Amino acid sequence: MSESTGPRPALDLEAFPPSFAWGTATSAYQIEGAVAEDGRAPSIWDTFSRVPGAIDNGDHGDTACDHYHRWREDIALMKELGTDTYRLSVAWPRVVPGGDGPVNKAGLDFYDRLVDGLLDAGITPSVTLYHWDLPQALQDRGGWTVRETAEHLAAYTTAVAERLGDRVTRWATLNEPLCSGWIGHLEGRMAPGLTDLTAAVRASYHLLLAHGLATQALRAAAPGARIGLVTNHSTVAPASDRPEDLAAAARMDGHTNRWWLDPVYGRGFPTDMRELYGVELPEKPGDAELIAAPLDWHGLNYYFPVTVADDPEGPVPHAREVRLPDVPRSGMDWQIDAGGLEALLLRLTEDYGVRELYVTENGSAFPDAVGPDGAVHDPERTGYLEQHLAACARAVRKGVPLAGYYAWSLLDNFEWAYGYDKRFGLVHVDYATQKRTVKTSGRRYADIIRAHREATAG
Repeated sequence: MSESTGPRPALDLEAFPPSFAWGTATSAYQIEGAVAEDGRAPSIWDTFSRVPGAIDNGDHGDTACDHYHRWREDIALMKELGTDTYRLSVAWPRVVPGGDGPVNKAGLDFYDRLVDGLLDAGITPSVTLYHWDLPQALQDRGGWTVRETAEHLAAYTTAVAERLGDRVTRWATLNEPLCSGWIGHLEGRMAPGLTDLTAAVRASYHLLLAHGLATQALRAAAPGARIGLVTNHSTVAPASDRPEDLAAAARMDGHTNRWWLDPVYGRGFPTDMRELYGVELPEKPGDAELIAAPLDWHGLNYYFPVTVADDPEGPVPHAREVRLPDVPRSGMDWQIDAGGLEALLLRLTEDYGVRELYVTENGSAFPDAVGPDGAVHDPERTGYLEQHLAACARAVRKGVPLAGYYAWSLLDNFEWAYGYDKRFGLVHVDYATQKRTVKTSGRRYADIIRAHREATAG
């Protein structure tokens, strides 16, 4: 058992069904390394990480956790934790290096071996097709601002599904299109590093179109596939009861939540946000139906809530985040509030009618270090994990069809613009030696998984 800070929340493990999936999650660029091996071509993150000042400490993903060579060791770690599912992403530039055109057999071979290794260990793979690593060759031709990129994602999806679809049944089309669209094209803090509202809105549209086209491609290539979309959301609160702040919170909710959910669930892109952005969408007949293709499940990534005030002179959505005093925060300086996870699970269920939900990412970064005893003691992360699992249990008791939870992350890894300083893993990685050490939060997660199985056995 690991230590924790303060009293532990009661974990109502019997709330979760016996079939509840316990997992961990990663993404290709954050852990694989081997960026120039076996035919892989550069992605937009290989390019962006070379932009001076873009990544803390000038870090990049060239080696990362060397998972490309150490995947067997990492599967053994999953087995040690007792997880029964693993959420991974496939690197588009490893499989179709040019973005379109020839498929790289060596790239597919890697994922073929990885999937077989997981299944041999009794671990169910959950595959995300796009976790932000667009081939640079496609970025050079317009990237997500052009429709052709969505069509190329569908062709890449077909290649992956034809190879893995006989063994992989759980698929996600995209991970967090908000980050690709808004943070990558509007805020400039992620690849490709643009700050252009028109480009951002067009990218957001084509990302959701790509989701629809990939769903269609998966249905055709892997008839047994269970298909979902992974989106990240925050609860949004106004900084005061002033009408201006209430309106700012509504705008932020539209920007962060409704823009990414309404079209997927048949409501179309929100009218108020279309008017706010003032950018004509590149719509074609039939697109709305593609984007709203029925899904088998939905994945929620949750990390923090936001509180906002009106900021009429600021960038879209003209809402400034307000830093609340005296609230717990993670090493990312993100507010910790497990109640936000419960609220979002309920919203997806009640407002959007989601019939099968997964928490596909949830976790916290803290400045971990290997202690004199060779262990990594991380009571803050342990407490975070327990609080958020307690929130999940409360949501299930209220009728949320939650089918599984994926802790972010299995390993400390390349944390995008934050480089390697921010550690989210249940397993510590010494980047100089690639030595893996299960943290006490990982041990606690294993305890929880075992306790759930015992509580629901028979």
